[in-house]
Amino acid sequence: MLQSMRIIGGQKLVGEISISGAKNLALPALSATILTDAKITIHNVPKLSDVQSMTDMLAYFGADINYFNANSISLKTEKIHSTTAPYDFVRKMRASILMLGPLLARCHQASVSLPGGCAIGARGVNLHLQGMEQLGAQVNIENGYINAIAKNGLHGCDIVLPSITVTGTENILMAACLAKGTTRIINAAVEPEIVAFCNLLNKMGAKISNHGTSTITIHGVESMNDAEFTLIPDRIEAGTYAIAAAITNGKILLKNCDIDHLTSFFDALSLAGVSSTKTADGVLVERTSNCIKCHDIQTAPYPGFPTDLQAQYTALMAFCDGSSSVTENIFENRFMHIPELVRMGAEISMHGKTATICGKSKLTGANVMATDLRASVALVLAGLASQGETIVNRLYHIDRGYENIEEKLRNCGANIERIQSF
Repeated sequence: MLQSMRIIGGQKLVGEISISGAKNLALPALSATILTDAKITIHNVPKLSDVQSMTDMLAYFGADINYFNANSISLKTEKIHSTTAPYDFVRKMRASILMLGPLLARCHQASVSLPGGCAIGARGVNLHLQGMEQLGAQVNIENGYINAIAKNGLHGCDIVLPSITVTGTENILMAACLAKGTTRIINAAVEPEIVAFCNLLNKMGAKISNHGTSTITIHGVESMNDAEFTLIPDRIEAGTYAIAAAITNGKILLKNCDIDHLTSFFDALSLAGVSSTKTADGVLVERTSNCIKCHDIQTAPYPGFPTDLQAQYTALMAFCDGSSSVTENIFENRFMHIPELVRMGAEISMHGKTATICGKSKLTGANVMATDLRASVALVLAGLASQGETIVNRLYHIDRGYENIEEKLRNCGANIERIQSF
């Protein structure tokens, strides 16, 4: 049965929201558990449909999985029963491509269906495949599957990424952990999730250095060991709820939020008339002016403005005092929320990779359709600040990346509920 979100707008949100573990770290962390036959325990794992899809796939490969303490999970894969990641698993999320590196490293072969997930652009896997080939694998695509084999194992080398890729960096990291010799990833991603992921791999026995810089060095090891690790807070979830406070003229304490992981985002919020104050528990976000001030942004790789917060920020600018622009430099098709915001009365025009927004003080609730994860939550945010009722359909998108979203918002005063849709 499909579900939708029903929102009655106009409520000022005030309260506290505990930020869950980072989805964009949970998925590679779970993938990394098949690098070893030892037990890996991960804490602060968010309850998301993408996480469930990943653990279902790991169970298919042979992982023994145990859940405990609500958001903790242990995994042990003594034997890998299959080196094929079938379409039925992979079609649900693009992060399934992260099976390629660890399967190839441990088993010297892997077959992974071309990934599915959000329809926000090509997000090609060519950089992943080139990395595996440089490490010594033979790679081809046939019948919708990526097939890779390294009969003599993988061998370290210098890999220069032509463009920054987070999942590509993660895949190459995992493959290089068990490769012979030394690998350097040049032009590597530097996101906080990458740094935390390298810390996890090092706890598992990897020898990784210089993570957090654009050149990561990996000295291959013969095997990896058991480890226990806690995921960092989800900076995208934190940014989303920060905008919930801003768009409703509210005041929300984001518990467990690391302000240093969102510097460019909070700088943009400040220019929009929203304060973000570091506290002992997290970050307190509240409007400092009666109206939202217009401010232009451009998405960029970390530490620039996150593409995963672009849709939410666009929704905020729809209520600003004046005209603003949002330029999307990461994905070529990440403006699918805009026609739905227009249905609610927003005035937005698009020219190539830039959206120009003529802000309005009021929007009106409407029936809208979620097209991807971040677009769906942008529509929820717009609904919170609009007059009347908003119904956000295709709610399964939002469940991929937000844990208990309606409960967290309701606890701050939102009039929001999940309903059955037909």
